[in-house]
Amino acid sequence: MTSSRPVLTTPVLLLMAVATGLCVGGNYFNQPLLDSIAEALDTSRSAAASTVTVAQVAYALGLLFLVPLGDMFPQRRLAVMLMLAAAAGQGLSGFAPNIGVLVVGTAIAGLFSVAAQVLVPFAATLATPESRGRAVGTVMSGLLVGILVARSVAGILAELGDSWTTVYRVSTVAMVIVALALWRVLPATPPVVRQGYGSTLRSLGTLIVTHPRLRTRTLLGGLGFASVGALFSTMAFLLSDPPFGLDDLQIGLVGLAGVAGAFAATAAGRLVDRGYGPPTTAVGVVTLVASWAALAAGGSSLVWFVVGMLVVDLALNLVHITNQNIVYALDPDARSRVNSVYMTGYFVGAASGSALGTMAWSAGGWTAVCVLGVGLAALAGVVWALDLRLAARMRARSATATGGPATA
Repeated sequence: MTSSRPVLTTPVLLLMAVATGLCVGGNYFNQPLLDSIAEALDTSRSAAASTVTVAQVAYALGLLFLVPLGDMFPQRRLAVMLMLAAAAGQGLSGFAPNIGVLVVGTAIAGLFSVAAQVLVPFAATLATPESRGRAVGTVMSGLLVGILVARSVAGILAELGDSWTTVYRVSTVAMVIVALALWRVLPATPPVVRQGYGSTLRSLGTLIVTHPRLRTRTLLGGLGFASVGALFSTMAFLLSDPPFGLDDLQIGLVGLAGVAGAFAATAAGRLVDRGYGPPTTAVGVVTLVASWAALAAGGSSLVWFVVGMLVVDLALNLVHITNQNIVYALDPDARSRVNSVYMTGYFVGAASGSALGTMAWSAGGWTAVCVLGVGLAALAGVVWALDLRLAARMRARSATATGGPATA
């Protein structure tokens, strides 16, 4: 019997990666521009920094309430419509006359940028089982590179266009073009489930109760991203103040340090395909904790800060990609909803880390941020240990039920 699975070609996969990078990267344009935004809109640093949290909260809400629609409606149509709506939010931000309008534009763009999280499980569905890890890793590499490059592009365009708004206007046009390209090349696929929106949302709770590892891996991902979120929300303050005194462009270029780490997503996906998920997670968690030592030294040394940025992004990506591949395998017929649960927890963690990071900066500067970051990373390590025990118990129960050995 031949498979009717659509073929996911490399050009289509790369276009999906670009699309996810554009969608989610837009939520990070503001991070290296906070000083410029505060000055241009005549507002405080803390008010400008609130847009970082707004973007993450809006994204988390979109993950919870919009991504589950990927199991109910054709994913191509849903992804394109969400992407166009996100472009509208970016356009509003690009013409914001005050902080209030910027917050609204940021919220709209963040809410609908979850088009990226419709595309990730869509790639998993289109891929063959033996290449699923690679497909997810490639699309996630695009997303993660987009997040990191977004900061640099924002800084560069702010200098070239002599305004913090330039990057938002350019992004609006780019997102519309890529959305139309996706409509042309992505295959049309039928919805997985035929049930009402309310029933679909209620099924999220059922998935959480039914799959214990969805709970542990979501908590692990959320704590890891909270640790990194504390860094992202405060790095502009650290680098713009003495002894560094960097401008928007220079801060954006520092953000490029994490791009090398983002490419680890594809490698992590291949390792999962080969059965090396557990050690990949272990390396990621341990490295995440250790990265904060370099970042702490980075309070007075730009070299150490760059090293810390590279290592922290590498660590987060190793954990995140293994998490995604594990949770996608839990229920193949509910990938969009499983992704909704996982990514909601992931970005709630990011939003919480961003807010806590800003508070830590106000309370004790960079030292307080580093204490917070390493503490959150250590908590992620505790959850990882609990997940290992849970996985071992599940294997033992499965072996007992089938009469076979409890292999790892």
